[in-house]
Amino acid sequence: MDRHLTKKFQIPAGSYGMFNVISLALWVILYDRVILPLISKMKGKSVRIGVKLRMGIGLFLTCIAMVVSAIVENARRREAIRDGFQNNPQAIVKMSAMWLVPQFCLNGIAEAFTAIGQTEFFYSELPKSMSSIAAALFVLGLAVANLLASAVVSIIDDITSKGGKDSWVSSNINKSRFDNYYWVLAILSFINLFYYFLCAWAYGPSGRQATKVKALPGR
Repeated sequence: MDRHLTKKFQIPAGSYGMFNVISLALWVILYDRVILPLISKMKGKSVRIGVKLRMGIGLFLTCIAMVVSAIVENARRREAIRDGFQNNPQAIVKMSAMWLVPQFCLNGIAEAFTAIGQTEFFYSELPKSMSSIAAALFVLGLAVANLLASAVVSIIDDITSKGGKDSWVSSNINKSRFDNYYWVLAILSFINLFYYFLCAWAYGPSGRQATKVKALPGR
């Protein structure tokens, strides 16, 4: 893809992850300093979104990011084949790499909701004496996620390469079908979202919510 912003400057391929970090940081500032104060002013009271709802929003945005990734990759692959680059993965497709930015931004905002929500959830549910464990649980979740991601890639590679066919995740990105791979991830993400809502419902009110319920008159 064409990574040029101007005729003389192009973004390094490995630097597109910065849009993830930038969108995360900007959203946290916007959410904490603009959106919440504005909503609180409109309602006349302090407004906070619960940690479980924030985690759910983050997981939903992850699903949308996978859908966007699949659509963009499908368009990129069709453009590459149309230009005759099917056997030339190093060729530059006449399609701006800025089309990749929305999925990075969605992932960044999703991480802002999910990661921060998870951290707050662990700290609010565990006693202060176990705060170090709360931090470790978040890192443990990332480690398990990375292992599962590797397993998914291996399984898809084994299944789609049977019979001498080109794997969906082969090194030739123009012959491979990363768009289908992203659709699989989107489906798995929606399944994960549904499972999360079941777990959140079964768990009941979180620590802060439970405290508020107990504080209500007549309880």
